[in-house]
Amino acid sequence: MQKDPHKLLEKYKSGNCSEEEKAIVESWYLELERQQAPAHEVITKSKDQVWTSLAEKTTRPLEKTASGKVYLFKAAAWAAVVFLVVSVVYLTGNRQKDVPMANGSAKDDVVPGGDKAFLTLANGRKISLTDAANGEIAKEAGLSITKTADGQLVYTVKEDTETSTNLLNTIETPKGGKYQINLPDGTRVWLNAASSLRYPAKFVGDKRMVTLTGEGYFEVAKNREMPFIVKTAGQEVHVLGTHFNINSYADEGSVKTTLAEGSVRVIPAAEAEKITLKPGEQSELDNKGIKVKKADLEAVLAWKQGDFIFDGEDLKSIMRKVARWYDVEVIYKGVFDHLKFGGSISRSKNISSVLGIMEETGSVHFHIEGKRITVTDTTK
Repeated sequence: MQKDPHKLLEKYKSGNCSEEEKAIVESWYLELERQQAPAHEVITKSKDQVWTSLAEKTTRPLEKTASGKVYLFKAAAWAAVVFLVVSVVYLTGNRQKDVPMANGSAKDDVVPGGDKAFLTLANGRKISLTDAANGEIAKEAGLSITKTADGQLVYTVKEDTETSTNLLNTIETPKGGKYQINLPDGTRVWLNAASSLRYPAKFVGDKRMVTLTGEGYFEVAKNREMPFIVKTAGQEVHVLGTHFNINSYADEGSVKTTLAEGSVRVIPAAEAEKITLKPGEQSELDNKGIKVKKADLEAVLAWKQGDFIFDGEDLKSIMRKVARWYDVEVIYKGVFDHLKFGGSISRSKNISSVLGIMEETGSVHFHIEGKRITVTDTTK
């Protein structure tokens, strides 16, 4: 069966479904017709059945536990729930092929972000990586900086070259931007929108220290003699070589460190306790202290894969992510603490598609005017 529910719906419309696939899609429609209820109510009641149907065909092992295998299929399941909303547009006879656009003219629709970043060298020179041509873009003492054809930033360090640890570079992404950088030691870093990373032009001494604001995903090159340290607001993360994500946006109210593989130590600045994370765990540091919980890796890393995944997330949290990626201002009219949404959609869609899916639930209304989004509660 198709792993992508959206493709399954397209396959259904073109008449190429197997009998099993056809039955799943038509069951969504029949459930809507039978209940004659708002789409979001039908979704809530039937999502477990959709998850089960998809899980039988799309699960893949994540890790083994004492009781057997753990399967990772939530993204596919949530996509089914989201596209069940979208399918209402097609299956009930509406001729629109896309999710209805949130209120506002087509000219006000906002395109998604992309590869945008600025590199500030130790000498103060600032380079727009968005506009820079591919190839070598700068030279510093003992190294060259190259922009590759696929937009990555790569450092090539000359061996046996003395480089001062005071030579610090900074790469920063604006709202509506993202970027990948290969650091001088071979570590790869993906920066989300409105983020920055400060790092030395060459790692020397007994540690590799960088400073992060915003959100970044790290694949750290192994070096047991030189630990890699990521400094953020209120904490440091120490690793030897592993994969992890850090979310440290100032407007989120906490710093979240999520481990994908390997091992990391999270050291809060205000506490003597050191937290060691295992794969699949997340630490959350706020003004009340630090706690560790099991992480939803797919949801945490969705931004790196080019998606939004919301698993019962509150509206304002979702809109903070939307605002950073589409570089928009959000204005609220009403109280929204009671509104939570689940679903998945590509970050390559225009903002109207993202907002339109939430608007389809009948719980909230969005008005797009230029770079301003006005949110209204429709449940009261």
